[in-house]
Formats: sequence, C-alpha cells, structure tokens
Amino acid sequence: MSSTTPSAAKSWLMLMLAGVFEIGYALSVGGSEGFTRLSWSLVAVVFFLLTLWALSAALRTIEVSIGYAVWAGIGAAGAAALGPVFFDEGLTLVQSLWLGLIILGVIWLKLADKLDAAAAKSSAVEQPKTEKAENAAV
Repeated sequence: MSSTTPSAAKSWLMLMLAGVFEIGYALSVGGSEGFTRLSWSLVAVVFFLLTLWALSAALRTIEVSIGYAVWAGIGAAGAAALGPVFFDEGLTLVQSLWLGLIILGVIWLKLADKLDAAAAKSSAVEQPKTEKAENAAV
C-alpha cells in the first residue's frame, strides 16, 4: 500500500474525528447566538474548517453515502447529547433513546464496512484459483 493511500482504519479514525469536530461546530454555532458573538463565531469557523478537512480525508477511501451518514449521525447525536451540558436545553428520555438508535446505526455501518472488506478480501483470494482451473481446462 502506498503512503498516499490511507488505510481503512485510518479513514474511519478520520471520520470519527470529523464527527467530533462537527459536534464542536454545532455547539459553537449555538454559542455564537446567530454569529453575533465574535469569540464563539471564530471558534465555529475553526471547527467548520476542521470538520471539512477531516471529512474530506476520510472520504478518500470510505464511500460518500456511508461516510456522510456516519458524520452527520455523530454530529447530530453529539450535539443533541451535549446541548443540555453547555446550554439551557432539555433532553428527554425518549429523545435519548432515539439518539441511542442513531449511535447504534453508526456502529452497524462501521461493522458492515468491516464485513464487506473481509468478503472482498476472501473473494479476491479465491479468484486466482478459479482462473487457474479455467486456464488448465483450455
């Protein structure tokens, strides 16, 4: 593998980092009160740039449809869970359960990616054997 192609594990790590930056962005936008508070607004811009950088790095090897769903899920669930910690927001038990479902969905998407990679690897190993058998028959 070349040093310019990130591994799947590194891409997923970058995607998780992008999700954390997205949480920071969402919370700082809330703190900026509509970009009327300069300090929070500047923090929001920094988190915005960081989340785009990490997301774009992750999407070099992760499919956009999966990567974007995971990134958005982490950002949404994290912002909703941390909103009550930093701001005067509420979080009911029912909302917490639905956020848990989002988190489970993110985990299952990651596991599905791992299973797909293992299946692709095993079929790539089996394919040369099939080609050898076909060439021997000819």
